[in-house]
Amino acid sequence: MAATAEIDAKVLIEVFKALGNPARLQIMQWLKDPEAHFDAYEPIADRRTVGVCVTHIQAKAGLAQSTVSSYMSTLERAGLVRPTRVGKWTHYRRDEGRLAELARAIGTTL
Repeated sequence: MAATAEIDAKVLIEVFKALGNPARLQIMQWLKDPEAHFDAYEPIADRRTVGVCVTHIQAKAGLAQSTVSSYMSTLERAGLVRPTRVGKWTHYRRDEGRLAELARAIGTTL
């Protein structure tokens, strides 16, 4: 993980682009408390440690599977979420350490 001092403007721009989409921002908010936001879906694995199955994110968002996959890839490239494979399913959880690092960088940059 990069140190806060190493987070440059280019990285922050990618983060802001990723969060600039309302659906991706909503997904990040849902993933902050997966137990509350995905309680209607039977978990395949522990939501807190492994994350939320992409099919559950897709169902809750009401978007096409390809759109959700693209959105999750964007969030992953920005360093905001981490994927974990469980069988044939990909689960996503927020990277809280990276989010804290980014928040510190924003606080010192802006």
